[in-house]
Amino acid sequence: MASPRITTVLFDIDGTLVDSNYLHVDAWDRALVAVDHPVDVWRIHRGIGMDASRMLSELVGDDDALQERAKDEHARLYADMADRLRPISGARDLLRELSRRGLTVVLATSAPQEELDALLAVLDLDEPVDAVTSAEDVDDAKPAPDVVGRALEKAGAAASEAIMVGDAVWDIESAGRAGVTAVAVLTGGSSADQLRDAGAVAVYDDVASLLAQLDASPLVANAD
Repeated sequence: MASPRITTVLFDIDGTLVDSNYLHVDAWDRALVAVDHPVDVWRIHRGIGMDASRMLSELVGDDDALQERAKDEHARLYADMADRLRPISGARDLLRELSRRGLTVVLATSAPQEELDALLAVLDLDEPVDAVTSAEDVDDAKPAPDVVGRALEKAGAAASEAIMVGDAVWDIESAGRAGVTAVAVLTGGSSADQLRDAGAVAVYDDVASLLAQLDASPLVANAD
């Protein structure tokens, strides 16, 4: 039996389309120092892309007041580095090419609105994007399936008609829990083995590499 036709491509933004992950790592590192709870930086990196409250629970425990202080510090520090954000090579071209081919393009993130505004300003390409999610759309961020589910609703697509592109194991796990096939890129710092173990059906160096191999990729293999 033929696989369902892909009509919709969902994209994580941080680390997938915008080179922001290591700015987040730096901001979280300095935020945790500021609240007198420093942790090893590799542990922060491992949690990037995960729901912030869940990540902080793993890093500092379940002290709600401490978590809120850390979140406020992170938001301030990250905002101060917004001028260092830039698109990952090939991001704009890939989104435009998918739109040109008639695919629905959705940016599926649970970033807070201020962070999302900065990311969208960096991408600067409203025309190829059909819908965008944000923290206001969901109660639980990745790896919960809520972000992907809301993105599907906004696209008017079934899970079987969509594919997710992400850089973190949390993106891949979130897609899998929503019943959506996922492919991965290495630009977030997760290894190919980690991403495949999380459920990615294909792994590319970056979105430029995915664009170069687009015709053979799962994104358009069954698209009209």
